[in-house]
Amino acid sequence: MDFLTDFNDLSAEFSVADIAISLTLSFLLSCVIGIVYRRTHQNVSYSQSYVQTLIVMGVVIAVIMLIVGSNVARAFALVGALSIIRFRNALKETRDVGYIFLVMGVGMACGTRFYLLAVIATVVVCLVLLIMHRFNWFAHNVQRQVVKVHVPTDEDYADRIDDVLIRNTDEFEQVSIETIRGGALIEMTYTVRLKKGKNPSGLLGELRDVTSGQQVTVLTGYDQTDL
Repeated sequence: MDFLTDFNDLSAEFSVADIAISLTLSFLLSCVIGIVYRRTHQNVSYSQSYVQTLIVMGVVIAVIMLIVGSNVARAFALVGALSIIRFRNALKETRDVGYIFLVMGVGMACGTRFYLLAVIATVVVCLVLLIMHRFNWFAHNVQRQVVKVHVPTDEDYADRIDDVLIRNTDEFEQVSIETIRGGALIEMTYTVRLKKGKNPSGLLGELRDVTSGQQVTVLTGYDQTDL
């Protein structure tokens, strides 16, 4: 048949060894990146599926680069085809974007057969990530709290609340004020930094004394205290 005689497999542009090395190396290096991600992740938002997606993405990018090769027309065709893809899931941490770009870069290097570059880049970047995690680089130790105070609308409580905050905090700032419960109460929200030796419970007690027993909430980076 004519269509059989016209059949042309373009896979001959690269050898089986090229395919095996590119895909295997991209898989192994992506696994290393996934292990580093799991090791350095600190929050509760860790996702196993995200790490697995990183590994799959590294291999897929290597396949795409093998397909593209040095053919400019093929590259533009792939860009057009991939541009229709839309991702709806929002990343929980900005650092996750960095890992995506790292895996993409490694996959591209493997797919274009820059094997040594892929290995060196993975080792160097992963070492940097581990060092930053180990020594807690760029950490900001100033802990701020959010204070929410409910007060009746029939009196002006702002000055008394300010006096309490001045005694208990190094600095504070009012960020919002709004009416709640159909206008029966006013909710005043502040960001504060407690003085050394002061604690949220003491601040809560003093605020509650000047707000006619209304609800006072202090939100910290680790827990919530509510009275």
